[in-house]
Amino acid sequence: MSTATPATNSWTDKLPTAVNTTVHRLAIASLASQIGIIITGGAVRLTKSGLGCSEWPNCMPGSMTPVAEMGIHGLIEFGNRLLTFILAAIAVAMIVSIWKMRAEHKTVFRLSVALLAVIPAQALIGGITVWTRLNPWVVSLHFLVSAALVMAAALLVNRTGALLRGQDSLGAPAGATQRFLGWTILITSALSLVLGTIVTGTGPHAGDADAPRHMFDPYIVTRIHVVPVYLLVLATVVALVLALRHTTDAKLRTPLWLLAAVVVLQGVIGYVQHFTGLPIVLVLLHMLGASLLAAAAVNLWDRATAKFPF
Repeated sequence: MSTATPATNSWTDKLPTAVNTTVHRLAIASLASQIGIIITGGAVRLTKSGLGCSEWPNCMPGSMTPVAEMGIHGLIEFGNRLLTFILAAIAVAMIVSIWKMRAEHKTVFRLSVALLAVIPAQALIGGITVWTRLNPWVVSLHFLVSAALVMAAALLVNRTGALLRGQDSLGAPAGATQRFLGWTILITSALSLVLGTIVTGTGPHAGDADAPRHMFDPYIVTRIHVVPVYLLVLATVVALVLALRHTTDAKLRTPLWLLAAVVVLQGVIGYVQHFTGLPIVLVLLHMLGASLLAAAAVNLWDRATAKFPF
């Protein structure tokens, strides 16, 4: 008597049952694309193309795409909008690639779902940015949500990388001092990003000649912005010295060196741009540095505090 063989042609049966290089590469692609859209968004603002598309979701009344009369500004803004679909495609591919592992590796799956779920919300915030004619508070929110997505993608890279190496966690958490410093670095980095958007909203690069600006004193908001930056530098130096002195913190050395490099680079760019009148190229590099800071800070925090399998 023969026994029927169960059908195995479901699309889920073709998915990997363990993290492979494709899964990890998709996580890296998520991180790179999230940083990339911050840079292109900065280019939109710095080229005064923020209202290159005057409507949302249409680019202009009656047209989803720009027309010749809108010139280069319409193309730049519309090109940035199109990148949202690339982010969504990568996020969908990520979820599909780990679908069969969703119960076993819940944190990785939830991070993947969060990256996809926030993309429509971020697109809507972009629409509100246009509707409010580049209100600086909305522009700041648009950037900060992207920075949060960079952090989530960095966590995803960490976790899939560990799983690819056969680990189910990032190892035991660091000691109490390093955990405290990890939290300090994460919080001061976040504060630096938030206050940095206020400095930007007070500065000259509004995205359009008629866009509103904060009416704060640029000197005062800049000085406030550097307070958490100084605390971040101090915490990074202390954490790095401790990691170099104690072998128990050896796993934090590479993340700390990466963080220190980003902090130094970002600090140099910040000071140079401030004293040279905010040239466009340096402002764009500073936005890249902010993105890298978000990734480096959450990477260090994750490795200093993570203690649960994923």
